[in-house]
Amino acid sequence: MLRKQGSSLDFKSLLDESVKTHGHLCPGQVLGVRMSILGLRKIGIEDPKGKDRKNLMVFVEIDRCATDAIQSVTGCSLGKRTLKFLDYGKMAATFVNLKTGKAIRIVAKEESRGLARNYFSHIEDEHQCQTEAYKIMPEDELFECKEVRVKIPAEDMPGRPIKRIRCDGCGEYVQDKREIHVKDKVLCKSCAYGAYYKMQDNRYVKCKPASKRVGKVQ
Repeated sequence: MLRKQGSSLDFKSLLDESVKTHGHLCPGQVLGVRMSILGLRKIGIEDPKGKDRKNLMVFVEIDRCATDAIQSVTGCSLGKRTLKFLDYGKMAATFVNLKTGKAIRIVAKEESRGLARNYFSHIEDEHQCQTEAYKIMPEDELFECKEVRVKIPAEDMPGRPIKRIRCDGCGEYVQDKREIHVKDKVLCKSCAYGAYYKMQDNRYVKCKPASKRVGKVQ
């Protein structure tokens, strides 16, 4: 539980646990742990892996080290549908209390990288300097926080799939309203837009990308 967010012991134990999961200590790990502690406190979540586990959802905007730390601290994950990944390339995350609707978006300040030198000027290695400084720097030097509103569709919530439908192109099934409607066909995204993979015979998928077919994706 995160009842003593201000204590260095609590932070250290969370960081140690995160490092075990991620595999190494780095500035992103420290930022992710501190960002999580701050976000949870701001939205009133005290026990993210216990009594509050069904009340929390986190949106992460980057696939870097901090995301592993956020997952470690909050207990949110893609498999539980409580961790949402948005590929924005930003060191930012939004913490949502599903029970109250309160949401806080936290962005790591770019200037904190330079400010780290003010705390450990004797450490020559830039990443090591940032790693140590981020552990003790004030939150307002590390992060910018904004209260936001997040509308979460029913099909994005945790729980059993609302709907499963067969793709008219490849025959595979699509869950959670991720299908694409093109004219009179229901397609998966791979068939509608083209897949990220190739078949062994060099075909991408059975259907051509939607942009090459007559009709507008709705």
